[in-house]
Amino acid sequence: MDEIKASTSLRMRRLATAVGIIACGVTLRLGGYEIGLPYFLVKYGGSTLWGAMVFFLAATLLPRQPIGRLAVLAFVVAALIEFSRLYHTPWLDEFRLTLAGALLLGRIFSWYNILAYGLGIALAAWLERRHLERSPFGAA
Repeated sequence: MDEIKASTSLRMRRLATAVGIIACGVTLRLGGYEIGLPYFLVKYGGSTLWGAMVFFLAATLLPRQPIGRLAVLAFVVAALIEFSRLYHTPWLDEFRLTLAGALLLGRIFSWYNILAYGLGIALAAWLERRHLERSPFGAA
């Protein structure tokens, strides 16, 4: 019973972290320029947060997987989504023009985005590993 409770707690914490990252990313993208943040910080800060979000969503769905495996999975998912920007159909391009489409899929392929995703995933994995090392439940 304690193992189930610990696993549920781990999932909820990871999901809450992902939701918090989403809120930070949306706030950065929608309000970053208005408060005078530079383009580089808004653009690639958002991409870094997006990579971290992908990591925490993967970690929420697969709580028993090792952190390294989750990081690799998150990077593959993020890179595949970035590469999907090279694929064009009318309905997909229409979706990309919406705010939801721009935030979820983006509009233009960029190798720099892949680097930013990797940085966000690496930071998220590092923070998660540190948290688990200090947690009384360990990896749960």
